[in-house]
Amino acid sequence: MRNQNSDTRRCCDDSPQPDTQPNSSSRADEIRSDVRDSYARVAKASNAGAGCGTASSCCGVSDDIDINTLNSLRLGYSQADLDSVPAGADMGLGCGNPRAIAALQPGQVVADLGSGGGFDAFLAAREVGETGRVIGVDMTPEMISKARNNADKASFTNVEFRLGEIENLPVADNTVDVIISNCVINLSPHKSRVFQEAFRILRPGGRLAISDVVATIELPEALRSDPQLYAGCMAGALQINELEILLLEAGFVEIRITPKDESRDFIRDWAPEHGVEDYVVSAYIQAIKPD
Repeated sequence: MRNQNSDTRRCCDDSPQPDTQPNSSSRADEIRSDVRDSYARVAKASNAGAGCGTASSCCGVSDDIDINTLNSLRLGYSQADLDSVPAGADMGLGCGNPRAIAALQPGQVVADLGSGGGFDAFLAAREVGETGRVIGVDMTPEMISKARNNADKASFTNVEFRLGEIENLPVADNTVDVIISNCVINLSPHKSRVFQEAFRILRPGGRLAISDVVATIELPEALRSDPQLYAGCMAGALQINELEILLLEAGFVEIRITPKDESRDFIRDWAPEHGVEDYVVSAYIQAIKPD
């Protein structure tokens, strides 16, 4: 569940109505349900070997290019990364490479929030080694099934995938060293709850290493209320100062949010008719749970 490029997410979903601060639990449930349905369709399309139309209409490139590979290379992954994961794990989803800031070490326990087909989780599993462990969490049963099948195909023994919402993580208190996530938290209708849960499961001294989309200025109502832009990870983006407040309130320290201005080049492709690159960028979000 993550991404923004003009990939399967942008093309295949019937996006939820945007509401980054829903005023009722029923509205939040509606958003979650719509996002879950959207990514279920993405997983099913991927399993069937189908995309969401021609490459040219989806991503603005010719049909002879592997779209998922192109997207991932643009987001900061290497060809070696792509070659080291099971076939089908890389779904071209994301807005960056959280491992670039995670500094993972052998033996660590990692949680991947919104693990999708398992791409980042498998890369993390190779870095933490057999003495480490990776827990992928996703709220879409179809994605969990896909990730587990991918793990079986490649005989990964140090990674597992759990069905659950990132607002209510199925992970014990104080058990995780590093949390990674790739363009998923902005999909949540209750981001403050996500950061509280992240704080809960991290060990003292544990770290957030997240790639996500942030708003550089306030989004116009026309963009924020566009149904397609919510599941596309744009309408739900918060401004940097808003994210900092949520992280501080959750208890985190040493907060660093680093916008990636170069991301405007591929954000432009997500919804070219909306000019979203003038309002949102990809960013690295880092924070620490105090000792």
